[in-house]
Amino acid sequence: MVKTIFYLGATGFLSGDILPQLARDFPNDTVRALVRNPTPERVAKLQGLHPGLVVVEGDLNDAKVIVEEASKADIVVNSASSDHWPSVCATLEGLEKNSAGRPGNPPLYLHVSGCGIISNNTRGEKTENPEFWTDIGLDLDDCDPTNTHLESDKPAIAAGKRKNNSIRSIIVYPGQIYGVGNGVQKVTLWLRIFMDYAKRVGYGGTWGRGFNAQNTIHVKDLADAILMILRAASEGKAGEGADGLYFAVTPTLLSYGEWVKAMGDHLYNKGITKEPGAKPMPEEIVEPLGHYGWSLLGGSMFAKADRLTRMGWKSVESDRISLMESLPAMIDAALEDDKPYVHIS
Repeated sequence: MVKTIFYLGATGFLSGDILPQLARDFPNDTVRALVRNPTPERVAKLQGLHPGLVVVEGDLNDAKVIVEEASKADIVVNSASSDHWPSVCATLEGLEKNSAGRPGNPPLYLHVSGCGIISNNTRGEKTENPEFWTDIGLDLDDCDPTNTHLESDKPAIAAGKRKNNSIRSIIVYPGQIYGVGNGVQKVTLWLRIFMDYAKRVGYGGTWGRGFNAQNTIHVKDLADAILMILRAASEGKAGEGADGLYFAVTPTLLSYGEWVKAMGDHLYNKGITKEPGAKPMPEEIVEPLGHYGWSLLGGSMFAKADRLTRMGWKSVESDRISLMESLPAMIDAALEDDKPYVHIS
């Protein structure tokens, strides 16, 4: 039976590697993608990634459009902003309506979040003898309630646990994503954020001393992980609901200070910043983002991809090229693109 997949985040960084795999692994299914400002050029780029893609005009604030599309889809994949609660709320509303109309055959919702849920809020300091979170038995109630992403993630999992009008909910938690993407957006949001701050302050800047660290993952490996989960879910073999939380990380840890220094040196050599290297940014720069910024950009996040490992997932591209090796090409791609980042406040 032909299924309908509704995709949010089609013009984002991750979709450039997900959409081609959707075309390959689900060739008979219809992919309908929410697209803001669908110019002929944008549509052509998206259909170059997935030839059968159907464009739905709208953005994350178009609740009516999202509710309508989610209410008709067999699968919803959301790789857009994990902290945009209105769009997640609209998606869940549509999926609940969807479930009510198909008793015993609930729709599937795969939501891409982030490891910000497990930030230890060290404010840029080093964590001695870190404890790593596992996704086996992971309970979001065990996370610091002030951490990012939880506002959207908890309702999604709750929808997967309820008895009436339930949905098949899955959440993927990537580590620090890197690599040059194949889609409309070539580089990840976090790099564009830090490059923007570097241009403002004249050097590579960190939240605090930059000793906070995180597991990394190449965008191609993340896309592979997501498609592996989708394939397993389509066969009824993936954990869902309370068992549907997946860390997508490699064992490689990298501190913010290390890669920000490399970024600062690269930008300095190109004449973009006034100083090489990295150092803490002043209070007037970091404090406007408050706890959100300190938690997400100044905290450490240590995780293990136990569920994916059990499924046979391998971090092939991450093993081939590290974040530090990929960083110069990422920076150059961002400079060539030269688009302002979407502010995270």
